[in-house]
Amino acid sequence: MYLKRLIDSELSNWKNDKFCKPLLVRGARQVGKTETIRNLGNQFEYFIEINFESNKTIHTLFTGNLSAAEISENISAIYKTPVISGKTLIFFDEIQTCIPAIQSLRFFYEQTPDLHIISAGSLLEFTISEIPSFGVGRIRSLFMYPFSFDEFLSALNETGIIEMKKKSGIKNTLNEAIHNKLLKYLRKFLIIGGMPEVVSNYIHTNDLNKCFLILNDLKNSYFDDFAKYKKIVPVNRIADVFNSVVMQSGGKFVYSKIQNGDNHKQIKEALELLILAGIVIPVVHTSANGLPLGAEVDNKKRKMLVLDTGLFLNILNLNISEIILAEDFTIINKGSLTEMFVGLELMKYNSPYQKNNLYYWHREAKNSNAEIDYLLSNNNKIIPIEIKSGTKGSMKSMNIFLESKNIEKGIRISSESFSAFGKTEVLPLYAISNLF
Repeated sequence: MYLKRLIDSELSNWKNDKFCKPLLVRGARQVGKTETIRNLGNQFEYFIEINFESNKTIHTLFTGNLSAAEISENISAIYKTPVISGKTLIFFDEIQTCIPAIQSLRFFYEQTPDLHIISAGSLLEFTISEIPSFGVGRIRSLFMYPFSFDEFLSALNETGIIEMKKKSGIKNTLNEAIHNKLLKYLRKFLIIGGMPEVVSNYIHTNDLNKCFLILNDLKNSYFDDFAKYKKIVPVNRIADVFNSVVMQSGGKFVYSKIQNGDNHKQIKEALELLILAGIVIPVVHTSANGLPLGAEVDNKKRKMLVLDTGLFLNILNLNISEIILAEDFTIINKGSLTEMFVGLELMKYNSPYQKNNLYYWHREAKNSNAEIDYLLSNNNKIIPIEIKSGTKGSMKSMNIFLESKNIEKGIRISSESFSAFGKTEVLPLYAISNLF
């Protein structure tokens, strides 16, 4: 059974566009790209799926100076399926293994703009980075991530609670029973994460032990993939860097803390490869004196997130039973788990048409350090976000930021219900989508 994704509506809009650019669905491995596109294929009269990894002979269709029309004609003959504009969806899967196919996408747009062509692939970012002038203005990208919390609730058939949550706020708080129910769901989501295979297994079996086994399989597959990244960086170096990212979560990433950290160049390159693969997501320091936030970044000051909280906990090998039984969210915040969850949610609910960056702010001063976990830009305004895993904690950093930057409002995200403290609004951890 297919579980609905946020990106489905964007794909439907693309389907209904008479003149549609070829679409490239991008994201880390195992986030659900292929299944989502197959579900889209059900909306077309004809669907052709071409896997360039399992079918090497199909590569020959893209050699030489063939036109988009000729390629379509040959595909139709091979797959014995009509290729008709508006009625046929052609899906190029694992397209990273056939560079000529990637390069052909721009010609489909120029020569057959009313034909629906969609592509996806594993470790696709590596291939794209090596293609000069990749389809500028002729190919549209959609970025995809693991399940968001709202998608998880939808998979649980809790659409009613999602709507209640979206309509809630300071003047319309949720019933305490619903609030507690959402916190209970959130605790489960933090543990299993949003990887589609894990979510699907939980929905169909409610067996957490099976979820943990799948997470372990996914972790091993990601580690196995390290050999594919780049031959000039040893696999064990990439593994060391990834493990260090996990151990350093919640704070500024420090290269010197990496085991066997004597080769700074290799360490730096390994980290950038992990970021390119989408497994590691950087949160970059910005001075935040104005918009855009990316205008005043310091790339030497970055915090690192792992793609998924379930994978993160699996790698840390924490006592999951302690988290399951915990009543207080401060116990759940092992390795700054809630801060990681919020950062990942901010990416998932933002526009899928661009690779969204995450920013934080930190001021070091004598007897007056201050840090804001995340910064958003909305309606030409900077919105500071501070994370509290429980229901307590001072607002010192927030107040310093609001005053020094002359900002009107801040957001505190915690396990509290909707409320406000002066200039700071409180948003429950389960309601991050309300920001969008």
